[in-house]
Amino acid sequence: MTLVIHPPLDPVRLSAVRDAAVPALAIVNAESTADALAAIPSARAFYGKLTPELLAAARRLEWVQAPTASLEHYLFPELIAHPCTLSNMRGLFSDVIAEHVLGVLLCFTRNLHRYIRQQSLRLWQPVGGEEARTDFISGPGIESPLDRAHRHLSGQTLGLVGCGAIGAEIARRAAPFGMQVVGVDPRVREIPGVVPTVWPTEELPRLLAASDCVVIAAPHTPATERLFRRAQLQTMRRTAYLVNIGRGAIVDLTDLVAALEAGELAGAALDVFETEPLPPQHPLWGFENVILTPHIAGVSTLVPQRHLATLVENIGRFSRGETPLNLVDKRIWC
Repeated sequence: MTLVIHPPLDPVRLSAVRDAAVPALAIVNAESTADALAAIPSARAFYGKLTPELLAAARRLEWVQAPTASLEHYLFPELIAHPCTLSNMRGLFSDVIAEHVLGVLLCFTRNLHRYIRQQSLRLWQPVGGEEARTDFISGPGIESPLDRAHRHLSGQTLGLVGCGAIGAEIARRAAPFGMQVVGVDPRVREIPGVVPTVWPTEELPRLLAASDCVVIAAPHTPATERLFRRAQLQTMRRTAYLVNIGRGAIVDLTDLVAALEAGELAGAALDVFETEPLPPQHPLWGFENVILTPHIAGVSTLVPQRHLATLVENIGRFSRGETPLNLVDKRIWC
């Protein structure tokens, strides 16, 4: 049996793949599209960027390993209809992305994003006002504007939209901060030890109304595209923050800008966007209560090694007749 790899792997990764496979698995590390087209008619497995042209030439294909976790740019109608199984690279980024999420939440609660900007201007300007520091003299138990401008995570409600591997890890990291976690997901029904009951996606309005911060950790699927429009943003608390580390297509940015301009939510942190890079003229760049990062929430030195380990494991599994990890439902893109 044959595995076709295209684009080709470098010698180090190719050696690791060959070591994992049984001797009966022939590995074709195709340098060109022509090489891949020549080898794929007899191939039973494929790793890399599968195109309609390559799939049309395949005659015996049983399993495809995508090099990515997201599938919106990988799937096409013929692949969805094909009887081959498909696995992806989910599960590699969960802890890395969870730390990113907790980082932006801490920025919002302690106004760190504002103070970092002020530092470059050599500006001493406490959010809430300098004069508020003396309000405690008036008597115990009196909250000043300065107090109200600086929140803490403990006791806050975190709403997760998507409770898969990434969402579950965000919940596990948030719990030690004393946060209450609620979540919606089309398939997951609990996050053991953290969220005993995950609501169905139809309960999204309930989650939005109950949350102090809403984190989108869902993939881009036909069901999640433009899931967040103006109506959903208006359902959120005006004191709540929106964080999107899922996919840019889930949030309509025109509606988000309108909601921010109207003061319908406290702020937003976005790592993914409908168009990347975000155009320099986009109005989101100008909001003081918005944190923008260039699609780096899942970047870490840990990820390349995990990626290779998953590829090696799955090729080994397939060559031994075992089920690969991370099989997906092609019809719903996840």
